[in-house]
Order: sequence, then structure tokens, then C-alpha cells
Amino acid sequence: QVQLVESGGGLVQAGGSLRLACAASGRTLSSYTLGWFRQAPGKEREFVVGINRIDDITYYTDSVKGRFTISRDNANNTIYLQMNSLKPEDTAVYYCATKSGLRVPKGPNEYEYWGRGTQVTVSS
Repeated sequence: QVQLVESGGGLVQAGGSLRLACAASGRTLSSYTLGWFRQAPGKEREFVVGINRIDDITYYTDSVKGRFTISRDNANNTIYLQMNSLKPEDTAVYYCATKSGLRVPKGPNEYEYWGRGTQVTVSS
């Protein structure tokens, strides 16, 4: 059984940083395409960044380019999302997800397994 557990969320002031982690069990993350999504209250779940399973090509949504960085720690079967220069509009519950295959889709329905999320709140 695949389980994903996010951690690292919290309350931070605008301009601050957080590093989210997504630890996996039951699946070797290095063999799968991975994504981070977020969902703000009253909004749909939104693609943030994805990483291809073969060559680690990354895809960022425009609003986080230059501020967020996804990375893998294969030894610990964990992925990270380093978030810098945070803005109030980044406030959301952040989820990690995995899928088979090479594509890195933006649609959440194409991902097979999800964590329960971690809350990120950025105050102005």
C-alpha cells in the first residue's frame, strides 16, 4: 500500500521560507513522476510543480517560478518543496502526489496516490 505523508507546513510571514517534505512508503519515488499541488479555501486544487521520473525534468506553474524548487532524496524516499519569497497568495493546503508514466500532467485526476496535505499560511 502506497502512503505519502507531507510535513513542514506552518505559519510564515510574507517573504519568508518553508521547506515541505513528502515521505513515501510502499512505492519507490524515484521510479515515479511526482507532483506538488495546492488548494486554497474555495478554490480548485492547483498544480504547483512536477518532476519527471526519468530525467528529473521539472515543470513549474508560472506563479512560483524562481521562488519554489522541487527536489528528490532517493536515499530517504522523500521529495521536497523549497518555498522562498512566500506571498499571502501562496496560502493553501499543499499536497504531494505520484503517478506512473513519463508525463507530468497538471490535472490532479491523473495522479494515482495522494498525501493528506500540509497547511501553509503566509501572513502579510
